[in-house]
Amino acid sequence: MIQVGKQCITRKGFTLVEALLVLALLAIVVAISMPLYQNLQVRTDLNNQANITAQTLRRAQALARAGNNDSAWGVLIASSSINLFSGNSYAARDINYDEVFSLPNSISPATSTELVFSKYWGLPNATATVTFYSVNNESRILGVNSQGTINY
Repeated sequence: MIQVGKQCITRKGFTLVEALLVLALLAIVVAISMPLYQNLQVRTDLNNQANITAQTLRRAQALARAGNNDSAWGVLIASSSINLFSGNSYAARDINYDEVFSLPNSISPATSTELVFSKYWGLPNATATVTFYSVNNESRILGVNSQGTINY
C-alpha cells in the first residue's frame, strides 16, 4: 500500500520476479516427474502385455477345447506382435481366423515362440517360457506347462 497525500493506493497483482519464480518451480517439478511418469508407463505396458499374452493363450486353449473351426488353435509370439491362429501351425493356419495384437515399442519378447493347443484336449504341443523385456530392463515371465496351465 502506497500513500500519496491523503489517498492510499493499493497495488494488486504479481511482480515479474514472482511470476518467474513460479514458472521456475513448475519447470523443476515437470523435469522431475516426467522420467518417473515414463518409467511408470513402460512398467504398465509390460504388465499389460503379460496379461494380454496370458489371455490370448487361454483363449487359444479354450477355442481348441471347444473344437472351434474343427481345428487346433495356437499363438505365435513374434518380435512385434502376438498372433492367435487356427491350425496345427502358424505356417498352415487358416488366415480368416487370425487375431493380431501389436506389442508396444517399449516391449520385446526374448524369443519368438509358437504354441499350439490340441483340438478337444487343449494340451500344448510343448512347454514354454515366454519372457518380455522392457526398455527399462524389467521383465515379465509367463510359463505354460505340459497340462496347459499358464503361470505368470
